[in-house]
Amino acid sequence: MSISYASQTFSAARRSLMLPHPKGETKSIAEAFSECSLGLKELNDSDLDESSKAWIKELNILMDTTGIEDKDSRGLFTLRAEMLTLDQKIDLSRTINELADWFNRCC
Repeated sequence: MSISYASQTFSAARRSLMLPHPKGETKSIAEAFSECSLGLKELNDSDLDESSKAWIKELNILMDTTGIEDKDSRGLFTLRAEMLTLDQKIDLSRTINELADWFNRCC
């Protein structure tokens, strides 16, 4: 069930990143972070191969909210999304796409 659920959430995350961004790029990235977080929550490492583990590691680094203070209650994922560089946004899009494809192939 966790692979199937991850497939659904990563497909939703990929859709969040597609143009146009009706609510803005930051909101789209924050929504993708949320979907990815849900998909990874109950994922069992034994179901993964080395490529997917590497992509998940990269994704966790990009999504990391450690040390971010949300003084205005805007949401940690929103604040993290605002901090991403252009290169990180490219990496995020690529990584989510790779994982969405991988999960779709596994189901």
